[in-house]
Amino acid sequence: MTAPESPKAEEQAGVPNETIRKALNGYRLMAWTTGIWLIALCYEMVVKYIVKVDDPPTWIGVVHGWVYFIYLLFTANLAVKVRWPIAKTIGVLLAGTIPLLGIIVEQVQTRDLKTRFNL
Repeated sequence: MTAPESPKAEEQAGVPNETIRKALNGYRLMAWTTGIWLIALCYEMVVKYIVKVDDPPTWIGVVHGWVYFIYLLFTANLAVKVRWPIAKTIGVLLAGTIPLLGIIVEQVQTRDLKTRFNL
């Protein structure tokens, strides 16, 4: 009698790998986009409050806010599909608020998910 095989990651998640791949690609794109806009926002803050430029661009914060909102949606979508625990999901969501951390977390999560789901 043979031992039952452990279920594949795809069966554990209950979602096809192609769906996870699409969600992961969207998350990756938004993590990088959010990170770049956050760096631009930091630049705006430095120009405004440290360099004290009279009329700095004020639209960067608005664009970053909307990009971050879309990042939240894409990250939540991925988290549901791969069944991340709530604490991990919140951590990944908050990573997009710290310059470069969102990009670093994206790299770590991508490596983990590609291994876990054979993507």
